[in-house]
Amino acid sequence: MEKTIAAISTPHAVGGISVIRISGGEAIQIADRVFRGVSGRKLEEHKGYTAAYGQVCSGGRMLDEAVALVFRAPKSYTGEDVVELSCHGGLYNTREVLRAVLDAGASPAGPGEFTRRAFLHGKIGLTQAEAVAELIQARNGQAVRAALAMREGRLFEKITAIKDSLLTLAGHLSAWVDYPEEEIPEIGQTEIEAVLVQALEKLTQLLCSYDRGRMLREGVDTVIVGKPNVGKSTLMNQLAGFQKSIVTDIAGTTRDIVEEIVDLGDLSLRLADTAGIRQTEDPVEKIGVDFAKKRLQSAQLVLAVFDSSESLTEEDLLLIEDVSEHPCIAVVNKSDLETKMDLDFLKSRFSSMVFVSAKEETGMEELRREMIRVLRLGDLDASAAMLFNERQRSGAQQAVSALQEALDTLRAGMTLDAVTVSVESALESLMELTGEKVSDRVVDEVFSHFCVGK
Repeated sequence: MEKTIAAISTPHAVGGISVIRISGGEAIQIADRVFRGVSGRKLEEHKGYTAAYGQVCSGGRMLDEAVALVFRAPKSYTGEDVVELSCHGGLYNTREVLRAVLDAGASPAGPGEFTRRAFLHGKIGLTQAEAVAELIQARNGQAVRAALAMREGRLFEKITAIKDSLLTLAGHLSAWVDYPEEEIPEIGQTEIEAVLVQALEKLTQLLCSYDRGRMLREGVDTVIVGKPNVGKSTLMNQLAGFQKSIVTDIAGTTRDIVEEIVDLGDLSLRLADTAGIRQTEDPVEKIGVDFAKKRLQSAQLVLAVFDSSESLTEEDLLLIEDVSEHPCIAVVNKSDLETKMDLDFLKSRFSSMVFVSAKEETGMEELRREMIRVLRLGDLDASAAMLFNERQRSGAQQAVSALQEALDTLRAGMTLDAVTVSVESALESLMELTGEKVSDRVVDEVFSHFCVGK
């Protein structure tokens, strides 16, 4: 029998309530050693999905009032007997209640161990387990919807549909190759090719949505660039909603990269305010400028800021060249002042341009909408099946490579058993993706990223 585990399942912070979760074959018996219901009945006498009010005690001393929720296997989150003790949300008493449970015979749960047991007991698939972690970490509404869709099994269902079509094909091919005496009808090349092409198309669609989906969940790596004193730091502060960067009239104030995660409704930015890009003899500022140029190269989105109240300078023109190969929005700042900049030239160099006044706090909503358009996130259905992490992307890519190999083998006129080998390789990758056939090493890696208590 697996050991019975326990952990605090709510954040380790002061709150209204805290929940200590106990799961395993002895969960109810261990809870009975510390919980005294006001009804006098032991939790062992309770049916599943029932609650009892009472006290948590240890060594003859009451630690806290609590409500005990009883879940009977297999109808629980983990598939095991589970008891959840909800007590007052103080840090000290929560730890005391957990200590009493551990002293009564439970073992401390490891990171993600409750969800891992749910996976091992067949309550959820591996992609659904990963969705639990994604849901906890979601920073915006789109990320929540995407995580819920995966938790509900959208990705699992899509991969399973592809896998099932390939299993049918592989079974027919194997039977025809291995049992020729049974007079099994040979499957035609056209039919085989149709199955392979359809599976390839569906997996390729999933792979194409990966990068955009990751932007929704993790935030867009965004860098603000421009020459000194065009309003980069003020723009950073407006987007962040508080003063993150120092704003002065002195050129070169920002020497280092100032970073902040900014949530703009359904869009999150991993925003970086950089040093003004210009030629400088100041060794410290020069380091900041070099950092800004390096950060520019790795950005998923660039906000190139220009001062509309001044004519374009040589520094502006050099910046325009530097950002030409990146997804970029020209942010024309100081639109509340008289325009002296050659806007027609700027429009000829940028496909996306937004006018703002960081000082007057205008144009921010237009900028947000333009970012969504440039990143092509507006047409992304967050509730559709999508790949969430590198493990899933790698599994889908390996399956695509194997299927392409199978298709090439078939079209080259090679034997069907050679095609079968490649199809079976694709199936291995898909079943590892869903968790139906996965190594302990992969499972350990997946759940190592979870918090304790989930």
